Amino acid sequence: MRLTRPRSLFALGVVLAATAALAGCTGAAPVEPSTAPPIPTASPSPTPTGPVLLPDGSAEDNLPLFTEIMNQVWATDARVQGRAYVDALVAAGFPKADMEVTNDQTSVGNPADAVQFSVAWAGECLVGQVGPSTPAPTAVVMPALPEGDCLIGVTRTIDW
Repeated sequence: MRLTRPRSLFALGVVLAATAALAGCTGAAPVEPSTAPPIPTASPSPTPTGPVLLPDGSAEDNLPLFTEIMNQVWATDARVQGRAYVDALVAAGFPKADMEVTNDQTSVGNPADAVQFSVAWAGECLVGQVGPSTPAPTAVVMPALPEGDCLIGVTRTIDW
């Protein structure tokens, strides 16, 4: 026991001496403020928080963005206007030339029970449906029709 105690005291003395020596080294000389303007640093580009258009992706890859755009328009007063969906999809980067949309009104001028809109994409179709007869906005990927179209029946001419 006697041998251990002196070694412990010796080790404690070494630690205390080292701590005291280092304490004298921690004081830093005061730094004068710089008169030079601060150097700007590059800030990272903002990372998109939601889905983005994937031009080389499949229809399935782009369904999240298509769905988000559909839901955003559905939340507005233009929720049953086909043009609003087309315009919003174009603004998100989908090609207008590959879109179809049904009429907002019936042949006798009543509001349509449902409005469908689509984007032909890589041999498939992104198809959305909204309206009073649809419990909630719906977006799906469907196979393209043999003619390459996406919607069956009469569609509006997208001439705006």
